[in-house]
Amino acid sequence: MAVHLTPPLEGSLYPVKGLAIGIAQAGIRKANRDDLTVLLLDEGSYVGAVFTQNKFCAAPVQVSRLHLSTTSPRALVINTGNANAGTGESGLAHAHQSCQQLAHLLGLQAEQVLPFSTGVIMEPLPIDKLVAALPAAIDHLGDNHWLQAARAIMTTDTVPKGFSEHIRIDNDVVTITGISKGAGMIRPNMATMLGFLATDANIAPHLLQQLPAMLANQSFNRITIDGDTSTNDAFVVMVTQQAPHAQITSWESPQGSHLLEALTRVSRLLAQAIVRDGEGATKFITVKVTGGKDGAECRKVAYSIAHSPLVKTAFFASDPNLGRILAAVGYAGLQDLDQTKISLQLDDVVVVVNGGRDPAYLEEQGQAVMKKDEITVCVDLGRGDCIDTVWTCDLSYDYVKINADYRS
Repeated sequence: MAVHLTPPLEGSLYPVKGLAIGIAQAGIRKANRDDLTVLLLDEGSYVGAVFTQNKFCAAPVQVSRLHLSTTSPRALVINTGNANAGTGESGLAHAHQSCQQLAHLLGLQAEQVLPFSTGVIMEPLPIDKLVAALPAAIDHLGDNHWLQAARAIMTTDTVPKGFSEHIRIDNDVVTITGISKGAGMIRPNMATMLGFLATDANIAPHLLQQLPAMLANQSFNRITIDGDTSTNDAFVVMVTQQAPHAQITSWESPQGSHLLEALTRVSRLLAQAIVRDGEGATKFITVKVTGGKDGAECRKVAYSIAHSPLVKTAFFASDPNLGRILAAVGYAGLQDLDQTKISLQLDDVVVVVNGGRDPAYLEEQGQAVMKKDEITVCVDLGRGDCIDTVWTCDLSYDYVKINADYRS
């Protein structure tokens, strides 16, 4: 069961002007389920993305990178049930074919289509099934199919993930809506398994190029479930430019700052939803590292804690074996770390001061915190003023069961 995460309600995901979504059943892995999604953007829209840093990246990642480097995309095609990764030249051919077929049906160029896949790795994509279902997805195109799309991109997720906001810029309403999927094989080194964020805000072109990375660095680059970076990670930002407000030309302006805060907030909710729905997760854990020389070393320590199977299993068991956290701090790779300056808290319970157990700390205090389903771990390195945060979950028996039975 996801940790404090419920599916979006019907009507809670707002349409974005200039973007249509169509869903179909292609039978790619399972019959009688929505598993194919098409997004169509009006001309003049911007699409940008960041992708996995896994060197064994999937065919759709390779094709999407290529197409983004050559033209302005107008459409996306997304399938679940098959990752089209580890599939060699035939996988690349299938990714290209999906773009060509959708482009033909929509009157676009193949380079204007970006493909995305998620699911089992190293199995051939049933391209004939995908292509055969494209007309049905196009026939279904509409402006308010976000919730169906959130369901259609799921794999081992237990609930669909989507968030929306309306904000005002110059008294005009601006819409932000996003969906994401992922529950395992999560340590995005830039993005997530799949995340799609759209807005109708009017943003100057010179700001758009940096936007996907800016948002990912404050959201999807701060989560981990099991430390595995997927072959298919992609975070896509779509801006249709159709809101009537004056164009935003600086993120430092009041309007730009307001918009960026909202975009970051929705991106962060989408990323955190993945952790809350981590495979077998029972607890949502915030790892906050303060007192670092820079943000990079704070993140290094935070991820060292968040990746540790010993730490994660201790949280699952509500066992305050908190020396495991100190061990993870120690092997994070900070060469000049002074352990006598380190402190540790669980929520508001002080556990460690000056590198050793706080004389006032009682183990039952730590256990009481660890029994909660939302917990904050705070480590102070005592070596600077920088702070950073990573979100993770515990590691339960069900994680092993889910992944042992994934293909059966």
